[in-house]
Amino acid sequence: MHNRIEIIGRLGAAPEIRTTGNGNRVANISVATWRPRYSDGKIVRDEKTGYAEQETEWHRVVAFNGLAKSADSCVKGMLVQVIGRNRTSKWTDRDGNDRYSTEIIAETIKFLAWPKREDEPPAPDGFDDDIPF
Repeated sequence: MHNRIEIIGRLGAAPEIRTTGNGNRVANISVATWRPRYSDGKIVRDEKTGYAEQETEWHRVVAFNGLAKSADSCVKGMLVQVIGRNRTSKWTDRDGNDRYSTEIIAETIKFLAWPKREDEPPAPDGFDDDIPF
């Protein structure tokens, strides 16, 4: 069995980077991925523009040490590829309820593109201008 995940998406904010008591660097990164919204097996389109509506999924990514240091140069809106593994943590809240949190532990982060400009038009239908390959 192999626990591996790969996502390509945009940063929702600049990474939150901290240093632990023993000197390790940790970066918490929020990455949004998207896909077309479907209804009855068909892509849902915006009535005004005709473009496909998107469903967004937010992913919590954690990077350590050197990888966390490289995240210093990341900015909100940057397109990144993250390769890593899923980790689910369990804890008990103040009321005694079990809580769970899933995050991606990054093994590789590739910086693919800078944020879109405000005046940049959307890609034509059927094209994904966010994926540069």
